[in-house]
Amino acid sequence: MIVFVKLLLAHLIGDFLLQPTSWVIDKETKKHRSVYLYLHTLLHFILAWLLVGKTTFVWFALGLAIIHGFIDFLKLYFQNKKTQRLWFSVDQILHLLVIIAVTLIYNNTTIDFTSFGNQFWITITGFILLTKPTSIIIKNIISIWTPENKTNDDSLQNAGNYIGILERLFVFCFILTGHFEAIGFLLAAKSIFRFGDLKEAKDRKLTEYVLIGTLLSFGIALLIGLLVQAGLGFFL
Repeated sequence: MIVFVKLLLAHLIGDFLLQPTSWVIDKETKKHRSVYLYLHTLLHFILAWLLVGKTTFVWFALGLAIIHGFIDFLKLYFQNKKTQRLWFSVDQILHLLVIIAVTLIYNNTTIDFTSFGNQFWITITGFILLTKPTSIIIKNIISIWTPENKTNDDSLQNAGNYIGILERLFVFCFILTGHFEAIGFLLAAKSIFRFGDLKEAKDRKLTEYVLIGTLLSFGIALLIGLLVQAGLGFFL
């Protein structure tokens, strides 16, 4: 585990803290002809080797850095302005998978996937249920009370939907980790941020509409979280 943590730290330092915007722009412009692509790869090799702190890790650090550079190379050639965010996510996921693989190979260990068993499927089902399916359920439940002046041209597109999904996933994680007090802080924080908008709107129907949606969102997240927690305990 400590090797994984050190490699992840090396990745964060190399990819974010020690990679200036000028390097990124030069790489996107010149692609494989950019000297910064190779400096970036070399930096990852040095960081990985230094942070792990063992001479025996040198070849693993070198392999990790070469693969990192190759992944960046592929991203530079396949991404465009429309798919830049998508390729950023793919790039980071691939880097993380490589770090995990190098850690396992170096420690001469394997992942026993059978140990996840029923717990994995219960958890992932609860996780997926709290995303878009719950959003659709809540939307259908409260649609009969939708205020006429609900639309706000100043708000981000689908922002409310994403906020709802994130808050439910936070509640879900808090329940599974046993931090029930954090749910109260989350609900309080949302109430504080929402209070100003609702006060300015001076619309009782809108206030009640938002309140019903929020309570439904938190309530469903609590229910699913507790059911998943019970299921995990049953199969332990």
